[in-house]
Amino acid sequence: MWLGPEEVLVANALWVTERANPFFVLQRRRGHGKGGGLTGLLVGTLDVVLDSSARVAPYRILHQTQDSQVYWTVACGSSRKEITKHWEWLENNLLQTLSIFDNEEDITTFVKGKIHGIIAEENKNLQPQGDEDPGKFKEAELKMRKQFGMPEGEKLVNYYSCSYWKGRVPRQGWLYLTVNHLCFYSFLLGKEVSLVVQWVDVTRLEKNATLLFPESIRVDTRDQELFFSMFLNIGETFKLMEQLANLAMRQLLDSEGFLEDKALPRPSRPHRNISALKRDLDARAKNECYRATFRLPRDERLDGHTGCTLWTPFNKLHIPGQMFISSNYICFASKEEDACHLIIPLREVTIVEKADSSSVLPSPLSISTKSKMTFLFANLKDRDFLVQRISDFLQKMPSKQPGGSGVGRKASTMEPAPEPCPAPPKASDQLTSPSTPLGGRQSSSVQDAPTSSQGLLKLFQRNSPMEDLGAKGAKEKMKEESWNIHFFEYGRGMCMYRTARTRELVLKGIPESLRGELWLLFSGAWNEMVTHPGYYEELVEKSTGKYSLATEEIERDLHRSMPEHPAFQNELGIAALRRVLTAYAFRNPTIGYCQAMNIVTSVLLLYGSEEEAFWLLVALCERMLPDYYNTRVVGALVDQGIFEELTRDFLPQLSEKMQDLGVISSISLSWFLTLFLSVMPFESAVVIVDCFFYEGIKVILQVALAILDANMEQLLGCSDEGEAMTVLGRYLDNVVNKQSVSPPIPHLHALLTSGDDPPTEVDIFDLLKVSYEKFSSLRADDIEQMRFKQRLKVIQSLEDTAKRSVVRAIPGDIGFSIEELEDLYMVFKAKHLASQYWGSSRPTAVRRDPSLPYLEQYRIDAGQFRELFASLTPWACGSHTPVLAGRMFRLLDENKDSLINFKEFVTGMSGMYHGDLTEKLKALYKLHLPPALSPEEAESALEATHYFTEDSSSEEALRQEEQEGGGNEDVQDKKGEEKGISPPDYRHYLRMWAKEKEVQKETIKDLPKMNQEQFIELCKTLYNMFSEDPMEQDLYHAIATVASLLLRIGEVGKKFSVQPGRKPQDGAPEEDELPTPDPPQDPAPELQPPAAGDPQAKAGGDTHLGKVPQESQVVGEGGGGEGRGSPPQLLSDDETKDDMSMSSYSVVSTGSLQCEDLADDTVLVGGEARSPPAIARCGGTVDTDWCISFEQILASILTESVLVNFFEKRVDIGLKIKDQKKVERQFSTSSDLEQSGLSG
Repeated sequence: MWLGPEEVLVANALWVTERANPFFVLQRRRGHGKGGGLTGLLVGTLDVVLDSSARVAPYRILHQTQDSQVYWTVACGSSRKEITKHWEWLENNLLQTLSIFDNEEDITTFVKGKIHGIIAEENKNLQPQGDEDPGKFKEAELKMRKQFGMPEGEKLVNYYSCSYWKGRVPRQGWLYLTVNHLCFYSFLLGKEVSLVVQWVDVTRLEKNATLLFPESIRVDTRDQELFFSMFLNIGETFKLMEQLANLAMRQLLDSEGFLEDKALPRPSRPHRNISALKRDLDARAKNECYRATFRLPRDERLDGHTGCTLWTPFNKLHIPGQMFISSNYICFASKEEDACHLIIPLREVTIVEKADSSSVLPSPLSISTKSKMTFLFANLKDRDFLVQRISDFLQKMPSKQPGGSGVGRKASTMEPAPEPCPAPPKASDQLTSPSTPLGGRQSSSVQDAPTSSQGLLKLFQRNSPMEDLGAKGAKEKMKEESWNIHFFEYGRGMCMYRTARTRELVLKGIPESLRGELWLLFSGAWNEMVTHPGYYEELVEKSTGKYSLATEEIERDLHRSMPEHPAFQNELGIAALRRVLTAYAFRNPTIGYCQAMNIVTSVLLLYGSEEEAFWLLVALCERMLPDYYNTRVVGALVDQGIFEELTRDFLPQLSEKMQDLGVISSISLSWFLTLFLSVMPFESAVVIVDCFFYEGIKVILQVALAILDANMEQLLGCSDEGEAMTVLGRYLDNVVNKQSVSPPIPHLHALLTSGDDPPTEVDIFDLLKVSYEKFSSLRADDIEQMRFKQRLKVIQSLEDTAKRSVVRAIPGDIGFSIEELEDLYMVFKAKHLASQYWGSSRPTAVRRDPSLPYLEQYRIDAGQFRELFASLTPWACGSHTPVLAGRMFRLLDENKDSLINFKEFVTGMSGMYHGDLTEKLKALYKLHLPPALSPEEAESALEATHYFTEDSSSEEALRQEEQEGGGNEDVQDKKGEEKGISPPDYRHYLRMWAKEKEVQKETIKDLPKMNQEQFIELCKTLYNMFSEDPMEQDLYHAIATVASLLLRIGEVGKKFSVQPGRKPQDGAPEEDELPTPDPPQDPAPELQPPAAGDPQAKAGGDTHLGKVPQESQVVGEGGGGEGRGSPPQLLSDDETKDDMSMSSYSVVSTGSLQCEDLADDTVLVGGEARSPPAIARCGGTVDTDWCISFEQILASILTESVLVNFFEKRVDIGLKIKDQKKVERQFSTSSDLEQSGLSG
């Protein structure tokens, strides 16, 4: 590549000059190429340790002038070919021009200008990709690709110098972190270490410091532990590794490949050594942190942040902290965690102005909102720029924000329940009658649904005034009063100052009348609701009457959602719950519906309108409890792991006991998934939900620890899991809320766990207080860190479970051991995942659906199968291998969706590895019949689908095929009925079912006969297969003998079949078992045209596609052409030419023939010599009347012991799998070239 000219002072220190002229020198790096000796070793080591670019570009061209001591690099190259091209260009285009100049400085200036011009021209073509990676970085990426054989699509994120500990010896080298792999390379005095680990294989990643390894990063996979240390900045490296591993886990979880975030702001000038991807990932991390801290919608992106102070009127202080700005919000977080948090949505902002600076208040900025609040920031470093950014964002805000007055509305209203936002949702009871179309009459009742404007609790509460409730009522009144005072001092609505005082009030319990409003504010759901007016209503309309698995599950669970609460004992509450859950399933099909969502949603509906409940559910499922409610409840399992870890840290004496009893896994899922709502009396659990919306998952973990702590003694005395569960169950049933003003709701558990002595009651507020006193050291960012660690563990254990399930689904007689199957599964899965890294255009690269059965989650297409087949097959056929792979793929792909799953893949592999000679030959025989041979003729493939059964041998597969067979008979029975035959009686069906029940082994007789075209293909395959065998010559001789014999047999057979008598011979094997007598009469008239008509078009194949006799469908289309690796096509000219010329061969000396000649020429030795007219007749096409059966081929092969030995030979697939893993990446790079080469 051309390089921007840079000075080089010592030109010959580590380089050898290979060519020179008066203006340029071409040099090679010492130690590269031949020889090199000790100097070469030292230079190689230096290159690696110092990360010299010479490692990737061992050739360079320098520009020099005679009198100057300074050289300039103008080009470098990784190969002699590349550098020679540049050298020749310089000689042809510049030498003559340069010799004209008098002044040497002019020469240098001209050369530099020319080179810069070339580089600019090259870059112009690359511009659209938006590649702004600096040169140094591109070089490192090239180095990485070359060193580890990575394809173009693999992007480098960053690289670091570090040591890898091999045993007790540190190896200094370079760690390359790419989007999908972690790679390390070191070369020290001739010793090379090269490591490649896929992120999806990482099971553990942590930063630790031990005596043996000073501050190091540990990376574990299923079969190795790696330690890296001596980083310049270990914190940054570890953070990046964590992000990349996290992305890989996401990919395993819901197959979201890595998508570059195009909407990130681009830097004005790229940093010298930071790639665009690294910047992208850093920005992602900041965005995630920003959104989590302030509970903002998922599409909010941080624009920038700056240090400042905020004037807080409630305590008359300037609080130092950080101001964050994004396109829709201005947020503030104080340095002290609890001092103050503030969120100002830009839709609320009315005025932004710069106030006058003073020594007390340098560069202040005041922001006023619609709710008449003014916020004063000061000590802003770049105030003018900041004001400009805010005003830019304000201009982009929609002029009239729907529902914008919402916050102001809350500041002025004292309504007990929050009103809906100005666009009233038109939710209705439509879902109760899915059959009714959406008519005008119905939509009028949509707005009338009482739940569209208020919570169910308000609708079902007895309207008794507070005074009648005595002490409880007074307490509730006091709570409301203290919140009102708080609103007065700290503001109400989204722009409220959130401080330690707010948390205190939340911990004392939110009054019933304010609960819905505060949940919406603290969870951030309010923001999404106000910015998406009418969204919920639209979803309800769209999802009405739509049926899916989710709606079925929702219907099943509706009446199990808080059945003890009066609000859900009638259709009003049930209908509202149905609408919210269905609308959410419609919004987010990846989650759809998961058990426990019904319980949580029913509680949300008690305190808010349907729309509010919907947005609270969105906040819960998508932000506050990530991955909790997907099919595998991964999020809950992750937090369960955190809970176990915290139990070990805080309650070590109990932790071991709990592990022995296996209790934690049983309890934590129900506690976390339903936020204690299913295990605690409703009035008490709601208080925990209050705190959860304010503090997040931290509260749930704290309370869970406090519960274990409170029951420690009893739990230590338990002897089994059941006893421990009873202890905890009884404790939770007696957690009471004495301040609740709602009438108590009977809790179902209480009935089951009441013992002889009534257990002591625990006040929920005491429990919360204890949980904060003992376990409040938990911090949100620590929890995130722990979540990452557990996520690796959980997802990898789920992947292992999936692997075991898939392997168990493979029938026992497949022939591979469990270990081999597991290895094959890993190779298969890696191939699927690679398609998602690098092959976005492939059908497999579409999203993997984790809700599918494990067996169907990973599937591969024909291209990937070809690659796997090439590296794993015991039948290597050289250049013919891809053709054979294509046929095998078509045979295995029974449902014709161009994808095969693992079971089908193993079935194919097993056919080649296991079974006796007959089984293996049968597999090979079938690869040369439709459907394997002719993908074009899809209809005929129907009859052939059950020809690969003996390899799968699974009862399931056989039964399926029996049914397919039964299907065929049915079709023919129906045809019989149409022709006036009386319909078959019940005995016929009984016989059919009995036949289905009997698992029949396919016999040799079931295989159809093979015509000449197919036989030629079979011989071609065998020749190719033998070409790399040590017994090559003997095998050639044997196959030539067998082929001659079989051709004669075919000829003899043909003499016995005159034209009309051909039908049984062609069609009999398939149809003599079928119950109806008429099909054989159909083909006769249609057999004439191909013989008389254009032979090129159908080289002896039948034109009808109804019930086609298998072997008479000669594959003019699928046969000859494919032999050369090209797609199925008509017989090529040279193919027909070869067949013509064969008539002249009678005896061929096998020893003198090379494999290439044999492949096309010798297969027809005996028979053709005797009957040249057979060929001549059709103008060079193959003989259509000729056919041969599998028994005849088998019998002939058995006469040659060398052929028998070849097929009986055992091959170890384990070694092939090991080799395959080694070449996986290199194969990805070359496979595309290789295939195009073959098909050419």
